Amino acid sequence: MTHSTQGTTIDVREIPPRERHPLIFSTFRGLAAGEALELVNDHDPRPLYHQFQAEMPGQFSWGYLQAGPELWRVRIQKHGGAHSDGRCCGSCGGA
Repeated sequence: MTHSTQGTTIDVREIPPRERHPLIFSTFRGLAAGEALELVNDHDPRPLYHQFQAEMPGQFSWGYLQAGPELWRVRIQKHGGAHSDGRCCGSCGGA
């Protein structure tokens, strides 16, 4: 994982599969609204997109920067949180 003024890049090609999604979600949760991470992978991370849709609907945007055939790069941007507009998301107890 690398950090720069441009954002965070996670290259999961050398990370054991069982550690990939926890690392990606942990990194994403640490982003401020408007920040993004770039994911680098050797296959289309479509299952990850569906997991984001299930766990964080409306909280991110997903855009392919490169779509194979040997390398995929995806930009995942964090949207404003449910509390940024003064409303509760209903799942955190108002924290």
